[in-house]
Amino acid sequence: MTSADLLIVLVVGTVVGALTGVVVGTSIGPLWIALVAGFLGTIIGSIVRNFIISRGVGERRGDALADSRTPILVIIYAIIASLAGSTAALEIAQESGLGDAPVWIGTLAGLFSAILMAMLMIVYHTHPGESPKLRKRHGH
Repeated sequence: MTSADLLIVLVVGTVVGALTGVVVGTSIGPLWIALVAGFLGTIIGSIVRNFIISRGVGERRGDALADSRTPILVIIYAIIASLAGSTAALEIAQESGLGDAPVWIGTLAGLFSAILMAMLMIVYHTHPGESPKLRKRHGH
């Protein structure tokens, strides 16, 4: 796992969260904005990461591709964890005085949920007895 893998998840999750806030706007309550933005940020961030890994890294690493993809079970755990990230984002948005700004709520929910997804990815891709660290890609 490289830092680029983590950045993909974080950037895509944050952007998807912000776009969710823009699209949904004030048509639903702030809690639902946060939950939807967190779910979509987590799901789309992991799908985009797996797609990029399968297209770019899969050609160079061959058999290592199976180890680099994030399995569905980890993504499901991340979706569940995004509930915590989404509600934390709503709390921070409300405490910052911007609790009525759907874009801010969506951005924070996408970012916090993506951070939890990245943490789960690090834990999944770390082998027992190995310290959690980013690995260099082969051929670079």
